[in-house]
Amino acid sequence: MTAVIFDLDGTLVDSAPDMHAALNRVLAERGRPALTLGQVRGFVGHGVPTLVRRAMVAVGAAEDSFDDWHDGYMRCYGEGICERTTPYPGVVETLELFAARGHRLGVCTNKPQGLTEALLDRLNLTPRFAAVLGGDTPFGRKPDPGVLREVVARLGGGPAVMIGDSAADIGAARGAGHPVLLFLGGYADAALDAGAADAAFNDWAMVPGLVEAALSSGTVSGRQVV
Repeated sequence: MTAVIFDLDGTLVDSAPDMHAALNRVLAERGRPALTLGQVRGFVGHGVPTLVRRAMVAVGAAEDSFDDWHDGYMRCYGEGICERTTPYPGVVETLELFAARGHRLGVCTNKPQGLTEALLDRLNLTPRFAAVLGGDTPFGRKPDPGVLREVVARLGGGPAVMIGDSAADIGAARGAGHPVLLFLGGYADAALDAGAADAAFNDWAMVPGLVEAALSSGTVSGRQVV
């Protein structure tokens, strides 16, 4: 059967509240002003180093203190990784439907591997995925298609569809030669062109039909579902 691969933050789960809390703990420890949840949502998508650097720039912290800030964030986020994080409405039901149809499921995220595995465990989602790769593995970080190719290979190869919420997800899918669906309820910048994906959606109930269309034709012809 076909592989369906998901981004994690901003696609399967709304994890920004816990990232926001962790970053603000780091800021408070260093005597810096707090960031808003909206700011942190805009920082997500390209891995922890980018998240931390964007936060540092926002408060005027010196780049040479990056290691300290990064270590602080990893500690704070690891301690509170799943206090307010939840799957988006309809996600669990969609995963169950895909599994019932025999699809092989994977996760391809720029979140570090250890944090990814910890979060999936806390949400009881780990058994649903046969392959999970984070952004700190030797296979690269999206939009590099290498990490997506590796997830597909671990799922047995063949046809695959990527589902994400960002330009990084679209870039990885295009580079790997797979159709991509864009979740409009995630963390993507408002300037992102949804037409760059094969289809865009707000409602997870639409996803099984969009995936089937993508698999039958190799694309869903830029059709946008809202």
